[in-house]
Amino acid sequence: MAANRRLRGPDAPLRAWFDVQGWTPAPFQREVWRRYLAGESGLLQTPTGSGKTLAALGGPLLEALAIKAATTARTRTPRPASKPTTHGESGPVVTAGAKARGTRGDARLSASAASVSVPADNGAVEGRAVASAPRARASRSRTAPRDLSLLWITPLRALAADTRRAMRTPVEALGLDWQIGLRTGDASARDKRLAREGKLDALITTPESLSLLLSYPDTGPRLATLRCVIVDEWHELLGNKRGVLLQLAMARLRALNPQLRIWGVSATLGNLDEARDALLPHLPDAPTVAGVAPKVLTIDTLLPDEDERFPWGGHLGLAQLPRVLERLMAERTSLLFCNTRSQAELWHRALSAVWPEAPETLALHHGSLDPKLRAAAEDGLRDGSVRCVVATSSLDLGVDFPAVDQVLQIGSPKGVARLLQRAGRAKHRPGEAGHVVCVPTHALELVEYAAAREAVAQGTIESRPAPRLSLDVLAQHCVTLALGGGFDSDALRDEVRGTQAFRALDDASWRAVLDFIVQGGQALAHYPDFRRVERDDDGLYRVTDRRVALRHRLSIGTITSDGAVRVKLMRGGGLGAVEESFIGRMRAGDKFQFAGRTLELVRLEDMTAYVRVAKAGTGTVPKWNGGRMPLSSALAHEVERVFDGPRQAPEVRAIARLLDLQQHLSALPAPDRLLVEWVHARGGRHLFVFPFAGRHVHEGLAALLSLRWGRRARNSFTFAVNDYGLVLSPAQAVEIDADDVAALLTPERLLEDLRESLNLAELARRQFRDIARVAGLLPPSLPGRAPRSMRQLQASSGLLFDVLRQHDPDHMLLALAEREVFAAQLEVVRLRETLEDCSRRTLDLHPMKTFTPLSFPLWAESLRGQLSTEDWRTRVQRAAAQLEKRNRG
Repeated sequence: MAANRRLRGPDAPLRAWFDVQGWTPAPFQREVWRRYLAGESGLLQTPTGSGKTLAALGGPLLEALAIKAATTARTRTPRPASKPTTHGESGPVVTAGAKARGTRGDARLSASAASVSVPADNGAVEGRAVASAPRARASRSRTAPRDLSLLWITPLRALAADTRRAMRTPVEALGLDWQIGLRTGDASARDKRLAREGKLDALITTPESLSLLLSYPDTGPRLATLRCVIVDEWHELLGNKRGVLLQLAMARLRALNPQLRIWGVSATLGNLDEARDALLPHLPDAPTVAGVAPKVLTIDTLLPDEDERFPWGGHLGLAQLPRVLERLMAERTSLLFCNTRSQAELWHRALSAVWPEAPETLALHHGSLDPKLRAAAEDGLRDGSVRCVVATSSLDLGVDFPAVDQVLQIGSPKGVARLLQRAGRAKHRPGEAGHVVCVPTHALELVEYAAAREAVAQGTIESRPAPRLSLDVLAQHCVTLALGGGFDSDALRDEVRGTQAFRALDDASWRAVLDFIVQGGQALAHYPDFRRVERDDDGLYRVTDRRVALRHRLSIGTITSDGAVRVKLMRGGGLGAVEESFIGRMRAGDKFQFAGRTLELVRLEDMTAYVRVAKAGTGTVPKWNGGRMPLSSALAHEVERVFDGPRQAPEVRAIARLLDLQQHLSALPAPDRLLVEWVHARGGRHLFVFPFAGRHVHEGLAALLSLRWGRRARNSFTFAVNDYGLVLSPAQAVEIDADDVAALLTPERLLEDLRESLNLAELARRQFRDIARVAGLLPPSLPGRAPRSMRQLQASSGLLFDVLRQHDPDHMLLALAEREVFAAQLEVVRLRETLEDCSRRTLDLHPMKTFTPLSFPLWAESLRGQLSTEDWRTRVQRAAAQLEKRNRG
């Protein structure tokens, strides 16, 4: 770097600081800075580890420097200049020194390292905008009122603290006297107080905490001073109700300040335009800035030996433990990703038994652990004291761990975006290539790894469609604003319609929402507990009951848990939470595995399990509902192509004999044909269909086909599904041919048949519980009182569901519950697309008397509910050995 190099342009101060670090700003970073300073909003799409934080933060920092310089110029006495300073398109001039002084040369510019000429409001003046020493800063009291300038929204509380650390470095180096605070569930009392009292320049928060701030009347004027909102990891919020809640909160911020600039930061998405429109619905032509190209990603798979027996399905992959340990010991620091919390607990226990180093160098991280335990694992990764963390999706997002040398993925990632996100956690530095080591748990996952490599090479990525008309979230938001000073009905309706989520909101639905927050709806109007909002003499909707206010603030958010029971040591702190359905079956003295420890239950009291560390023995591992991830459509289609394509990938060559066996017994799947196997084996008849549409779609499809087949010939059926297909097993002997199968797969009368084939009322009842909690019908227990158990919540929500069905069948929440069953649980849009796709393909039916490598895992899955775990495992292993022996050679 040349000494005293003169830098020009509005971003010169930041480029000077980059110079001191030995960095060069990426073109996309400079483009975002330029667009921000020009008053634009937009969406930045760039992979993790590419410098996105500085890209999003740079514009507000440069603006703050300009404001500071202009303020300084106005308050000091002008001095004669030997030559007037002029500013053209080249912008201000900065002189960057060869190096910064002091031990923190990386972080700060010296007073002589950079100076900038910034135009004031009344013309061009010269001032110093970058100072390094604290004495050069304007002295503002830390407790003095400040105008909040920047709001940074993050999806995870863990990301908030990491983001503040990342922000402080350039803020201090550029000489800005900024107070940066947190407002999350984990924030300190001091940070929460500063946020409420308006004593911050920048605030980092979550969607839920932002809504909580909006519930206080005095925060509106403080939020009106905002210049910029940055939404980090927008792709993680887009496809769920947390994103809907944020869309509503952003609409309120835009109403408070129409000139507000908004920037989103997102990883690569298949529906990037929809993501931009959801964030910036008022700016249809807002720019989407493309960051660096995705990292060059190499996928390395731990392949079985040529003569090694590898399971056809199921299993946790623990047979790979020696290979995994060897890889872990070959690098300094590793992240080992599992797809479920139970699998993470089991892998951590297995590694602990063979770990050759100090136990504290191996850590566990998943969403059910206590925040302090998760923070300890993250800190260990940062400072290098931890060599390996076994994690789930809780570490998918962009907490910066530059020291992580490698990432391992246990089992299939089930999606291209997830694999890219996890691979990006290693060497989290701009310009570094991505690398992931894949650890198959059964043979067919090798095909999924080969498919993922192809999808990455082709740039294939999944879409995340945004929810529409989530009226439970809208009702919650309305109560929040009624509590935060009140709202006018017509004005708020127009404001809400300005969001993508509620663009199609009609007047009848809006009136139903207002009726719901005022009296709970027609059937609940006579119960005082459901009267939360009143309309005052001025026509404004307000909350006046302090009890309603407290309960609403405690329940803000859209994340619903399945009856979490806290786990607490008798002597020590909390360890996290398990589901009530698991711990409720245990007795005092029973042992279970959790938080990397074998624990003994002492007692269960007030939704808290008091435990002690067991002295010896092992225990069962908790299971969490909703842990199994379906194969994404993008990856499923690629899997079919790999089955049908040339065997070039090492993973495909490794299971060539298995694929040859599938071809010999039946056929290999292909994109242009639908593979169907009609098997007479093991005392029964089984129809296997392989649409490759993912587990969720296959569940609805199996129920639909059972109904349609039963209409043709009265029978009863059992079924099982996986990501590749489904199996229907009739109780009575029956025959079926290709024409019959084609008739069962017609897309006609889909919704009518689904309603008949499923116990829709029961599915809607379950969905209603979460909807009722979000909408405020099931408020949480007040502080100091025992939390309600899942059984109590189910009873309360079930009673409400029955009352509404009987006395108010058109209630908006009942209709929403049914709609979400179709959209979320059954994925009816994808189901229709799957049926239409099946009807276009050539139907390839194979009658046979033995299971194939594709059908065997489905048959094994169909037995799971009929046998105990040990009996099931024994029978499946015996059947697999017999099948392999019969078809060997």
